[in-house]
Amino acid sequence: MTVEASGEAPAATRCGFVALIGAPNVGKSTLVNALVGAKVTIVSRKVQTTRALIRGIVIENNAQIILVDTPGIFSPKRRLDRAMVSTAWSGAHDADLVCVLLDAKTGIDEEAEAILAKAASVNHEKILVINKVDLVQREKLLALAQAANERMPFAKTFMIAAISGDGVDDIRSTLAEMVPPGPFLYPEDQMSDAPMRHLAAEITREKIYRKLHQELPYQSTVETDKWEERKDKSVRIEQTIFVERESQRKIVLGKGGATIKSIGADSRKEISEILGVPVHLFLFVKVRENWGDDPDRYREMGLEFPKE
Repeated sequence: MTVEASGEAPAATRCGFVALIGAPNVGKSTLVNALVGAKVTIVSRKVQTTRALIRGIVIENNAQIILVDTPGIFSPKRRLDRAMVSTAWSGAHDADLVCVLLDAKTGIDEEAEAILAKAASVNHEKILVINKVDLVQREKLLALAQAANERMPFAKTFMIAAISGDGVDDIRSTLAEMVPPGPFLYPEDQMSDAPMRHLAAEITREKIYRKLHQELPYQSTVETDKWEERKDKSVRIEQTIFVERESQRKIVLGKGGATIKSIGADSRKEISEILGVPVHLFLFVKVRENWGDDPDRYREMGLEFPKE
């Protein structure tokens, strides 16, 4: 048994999965990024941008916290919607701890009510996280916390502003104490288990939404086709943006290709910052009709294909 210089045995490690559950746009992805201290999940003004269980990994003291950022839970209409909701709840049931996020401004609306009711059946310790507290008066926050705790017992309640990082350190240290004892499951320098090819595709998808959030519906996806690490340390990436109709392809391309050039420039800059090397990014736009009904596309996004 190794002993540190102080003469005390090193603290036993802890490690566990923490699922973040909440309605769309409640701030789950922002919280994951704030906890990790780096960008690992796509964040967009449009709801429903997280499609798969993208994990952020946090090292805090002697603990490794593996964050499962689930898709926002909502009333599913399309097959893709049903797959996302199913994935979110399976993530909650498989985790060691569950963080239920509420939007301080929205409070307990119909969506939040349904989530709280279903979360009560998840057989793990649950933590209540009220986000966006900077937008609401203190009295309303206390009433919201009380109302949520009356619906089910929460082990802890936190009030945070994830976008500014206010209150995030407290959550991080508490999660480190609450995850179960056990060895680390990932190398200490690994922030996310989302492969870089997937993360690069997610970044491009985010740029598309930011540029075209009103013109382009959700039936679009991005796939990284080629990833070549070159001798000069730069990376050459080829990606295809799939849309469902020719009219959508024209929107993404823009007049004289201006829109896709702008999307590519923004995406290339961010991917390069994350990799720490120059990036050469080539984007292509193709029409793939009814891709939302193709089981292969779901597998690529880490989702289970709903049978009906």
